[in-house]
Amino acid sequence: MKLRYASLGLLAVTGLYTGIWAYFSPTSWYANFPGFGLSWLPQLGPYNEHLAKDAGAMFLALAMLTIITLRSVHNTRLVQTTGAVWLVFNVLHFSYHVQHLDMYNTRDQVLNVVFLAALVLLAALLLVPVLPGRRDDTR
Repeated sequence: MKLRYASLGLLAVTGLYTGIWAYFSPTSWYANFPGFGLSWLPQLGPYNEHLAKDAGAMFLALAMLTIITLRSVHNTRLVQTTGAVWLVFNVLHFSYHVQHLDMYNTRDQVLNVVFLAALVLLAALLLVPVLPGRRDDTR
């Protein structure tokens, strides 16, 4: 159960961090994402406010689903559905970025792969069923 909480919590934080920033300050998000002195988006093409705000809205929607799931962490069906939704996004997102690493320096290449792979792993962990004998509500 702790693994579910941890995975859901980290995914919720990711969704809120990215979503709030991209939706409410799309120019800053484009220029400065992921933050911490790094900037990964300008290399991918010109700024597009509509695309940035849509990405923010999508991350906020994922965050909302994840927060709802955190409140019902014993509901395996909901946890696995949330994991599957995040997994589809994260696998496709990861796949795109690993094909376009050449535009980054070595540090940013490594960080892209590590962080995006971690998000795939967090989502995949939500698909693992609860061990027998644990409280599990599939309602």
